[in-house]
Amino acid sequence: MITKDTIIGDVLDQHPDTAPFFLEIGMHCLGCPSARGETIEQACAVHGQDVDALLEKINGFLA
Repeated sequence: MITKDTIIGDVLDQHPDTAPFFLEIGMHCLGCPSARGETIEQACAVHGQDVDALLEKINGFLA
């Protein structure tokens, strides 16, 4: 299960097919070092996105 504290790079390494969920909310630099090292919660805060909504989409997709 992906949580607010999960590092984006870890999600993408384990589940590369989740990249579109990040891209659709404006997280376009998924390959840059800072993005890969951020938690999902940190990235959502920077991009003004609802972390719970993103987690629901990702975890629903992976289920």
